[in-house]
Amino acid sequence: MELQGCPAVVTGGASGLGAATAEALASAGAKVAVLDLNEAAAQATAGRIGGIAVRCDVADAASGESAMQAAREAHGAARLLVNCAGIGTAARVVGRDGPMKLADFERVVRVNLLGTFNMLRLAAAAMNALPPAGEDAERGVIVNTASIAAYDGQIGQTAYAASKGGIASLTLPAARELARFGVRVMTIAPGLFHTPMMAELPADIQQSLGASVPYPSRLGQPWEFAALVLHIVGNRMLNGEVIRLDGALRMAPR
Repeated sequence: MELQGCPAVVTGGASGLGAATAEALASAGAKVAVLDLNEAAAQATAGRIGGIAVRCDVADAASGESAMQAAREAHGAARLLVNCAGIGTAARVVGRDGPMKLADFERVVRVNLLGTFNMLRLAAAAMNALPPAGEDAERGVIVNTASIAAYDGQIGQTAYAASKGGIASLTLPAARELARFGVRVMTIAPGLFHTPMMAELPADIQQSLGASVPYPSRLGQPWEFAALVLHIVGNRMLNGEVIRLDGALRMAPR
């Protein structure tokens, strides 16, 4: 799909992988709407790239609809959605204080999995009505973000792994359903990346985590995630698949 002038929406676009993706898309000529719960940070990112910022709670139906409408009014209906919004918390199924709070599990699944599907369904509905473009009559591309925790989640990651596993699992059926409209659905499952959450850890721990990656033995950089998004957008044969972006890392139990 051609990115020059393409209306694009990036959720979780205020920081980390989302911000890097928004910047890369804008550099490629896309008209980017930066959606994030942190409106001030979204505005800062949008200001750097010449896009627009929209406050959005991806797990809320009304908020998602409002945000997509704002993006549509500014740039036209999105032909590209990149879902980067998500949260991560660590809690054992049974900890020192007893069983994990059900509300904590629900919150992670709600934001990560339900939020991803919420924005996917809204974007897909709008894309289906767009005129086809190019020799393959493409109408749009949706790129979701899972995690290698979907495959080898660690102790304490039951909620996070379940939410990301759900994103990985919905990729193929969504791609199959939307194929007749010319809409592709892909998912990236990143490993250990240098994000704001990672930056909160002490430097020695970050270095140790990076060293655990077989090759290259370092933390992934957000621009590398963004580069894969751009390749997915440009390569129409990529559809219905989850791509691990992890330097061959397989996480240990803890």
